[in-house]
Amino acid sequence: AVPPGARPSMETPPGASNGSSSGLGLPRTLANSSAALSEQQQRAVGLFLSCLYTIFLFPIGFAGNLLILAVNIRFREKMTIPDLYFTNLAAADLVLVADSLIEVFNLDEQYYDITALCTFMSLFLQVNMYSSVFFLTWMSFDRYLALAKATRCGPFRTKPRARLSCGLIWMASVSATLVPFTAVHLQHSEDVCFCFADVREVQWLEVTLGFVVPFAIIGLCYSLIVRVLVTAHRHHGLRPRRQKALRMILAVVLVFFVCWLPENVFISVHLLQRAPPGAGPCQRSPRHAHPLAGHVVNLAAFSNSCLNPLVYSFLGETFRDKLRLYLEQKTSLSALNRFCHAALKAAVPDSTEQAEVKFSSAV
Repeated sequence: AVPPGARPSMETPPGASNGSSSGLGLPRTLANSSAALSEQQQRAVGLFLSCLYTIFLFPIGFAGNLLILAVNIRFREKMTIPDLYFTNLAAADLVLVADSLIEVFNLDEQYYDITALCTFMSLFLQVNMYSSVFFLTWMSFDRYLALAKATRCGPFRTKPRARLSCGLIWMASVSATLVPFTAVHLQHSEDVCFCFADVREVQWLEVTLGFVVPFAIIGLCYSLIVRVLVTAHRHHGLRPRRQKALRMILAVVLVFFVCWLPENVFISVHLLQRAPPGAGPCQRSPRHAHPLAGHVVNLAAFSNSCLNPLVYSFLGETFRDKLRLYLEQKTSLSALNRFCHAALKAAVPDSTEQAEVKFSSAV
């Protein structure tokens, strides 16, 4: 039996010229050539997808999240409670987008064999994942409170309490990452090719705490929100501003679900399978067993952080108004100023006075 990854010797010993030896030599050569060709094809597909991500999605994600932070910080006195949550979400996405440039060109899976680098990237990935899903879960719950319990929960939905919620969410995200990280490193500190993200207990925690449980809560919140919307439309209607904020949060949740579902399905399938007998720690990772599939699901997960700014800019009317004012203040060339102003005004035909009124109304 030949170990995985080892190439069998194709040299025939002197004097061994019987039919069986010559008959086995050609199939082995074809098998090796086919495996090499398949590996080259997978690398070509992975490289093509990485280039598409780098050319189209990475600039949108990096510049978009950076612009969201800059605009909302510039108009922080006019920031609503949903804007505060989206600003923190943009900060988490910006970290992941910056880290993704290392990940998307990891076509040979060599980075995962370096314990320090694999752990470093896994920590950033998990903190971003937990913070994103925790913020989305809390935003869904906040929408339910704003719509269903507006009179009783009004005093609790204040900016100081929202800032406190953001701080607690970041602490929970860091704790959900560092506590398992510390525990598994005390047990596997001497292992060769050890990576924090490849421990089965950590992967189970990532799937349950980072995906299944939050989306069960999000699903419950939106089912309750639908009941509130139906009741509100029957009686006195719903404020348009709250409808738009609800649509934006729902769109971001759907984008997160679509982008992160392949990653969690990929990990879950690996967890439900038994490790092959005799497999070393370097071969137990699903990324080593299925490098192209692992690369595709990673790109899908990274795409979530790149698509959030598009959803926020297209559906966030308040943000578009802030962006128009921001560009008018920052643009020094008069011609470029007029061009940007005309383009934004064509997309959002609201006046500056209307924008000021919108800024002052909390959602």
